Amino acid sequence: MKITWLGHSAFRLENGSAKILIDPFFTGNPGFAGQDGKTAAEGITHILLTHGHGDHVGDTVQLARETGATVLANADLAAWLSAKGVAKVDMGNTGGTVHFDGFSVTFTNALHSSAQITEDGVSHSLGNANGLMLHFEDGPAVYHMGDTDIFSDMKLINELHQPDIGLVPIGDRFTMGGAVAALACQRFFKFQNVLPCHYGSFPIIDQTPEKFVAGMEGSEARVHTPKAGDTLSF
Repeated sequence: MKITWLGHSAFRLENGSAKILIDPFFTGNPGFAGQDGKTAAEGITHILLTHGHGDHVGDTVQLARETGATVLANADLAAWLSAKGVAKVDMGNTGGTVHFDGFSVTFTNALHSSAQITEDGVSHSLGNANGLMLHFEDGPAVYHMGDTDIFSDMKLINELHQPDIGLVPIGDRFTMGGAVAALACQRFFKFQNVLPCHYGSFPIIDQTPEKFVAGMEGSEARVHTPKAGDTLSF
C-alpha cells in the first residue's frame, strides 16, 4: 500500500486496483500549495468523504466529473453532491459498511459538525461527521478518524476493526489537539503506524506535530510525519 499525505486531511491511498482520495481539499488549501492536482488525482477510482465542511469536500465535484470516480459520503452529503451533478455517488451512514472491489468502508462515529454555507448564502445541513474505516482484501486496515475529539467508544472501534494504520487529526481548535490525539492512540488503539493530519495548513491551528510526537513516546506505533506530497509505502 502507498499513502500520500496531500496536506490538511487529504490523502491518496493506492492498494491493488484501488486508487482512493480521502477529503480531497486542493484548491485553497495552503498545505497543498506547490503540489499538482492532476498528479494527486491521476487514475483515481474512488473519493471518500468524512463530512461536509468545505475543507474536506474540497474539489470533489470537479474531480468526480473529470475522472468518473465513485464518491462515497454519508446519505445527506451524497444527496447534495448528486444535486451538484456528481454522477457516481454511493452513500452510507454511521455504523454501515459499503463494499467495493477489493475493499470496504465502514462509517464510524466522529465528534464534529457537518454543514456548508454555499454560494447562495444558505447553510446546508450535510448529515453527521464520520470517521472512515477501510478494510482491504490484501493490505493493511486504515482508519481515517475524520475531524473529531477523543471519545471512549474509540475502544470499540479498535475492537471491531483492529486498524493497522491511523490517520489522526491533531491541529486543535476544530479537532483534538496533539496531546489528546496521542492519548487516544495510546489508550484505545494498537496501531502499527500513525500519520497525523489536520495541522500546518491554516494559521489558527497547530503548525507542527510536536505535541503529538511527544505524546506518542513509548508507543509501539511508528509515527510518520511526512511533508505534504510525500508518499509512504506499507
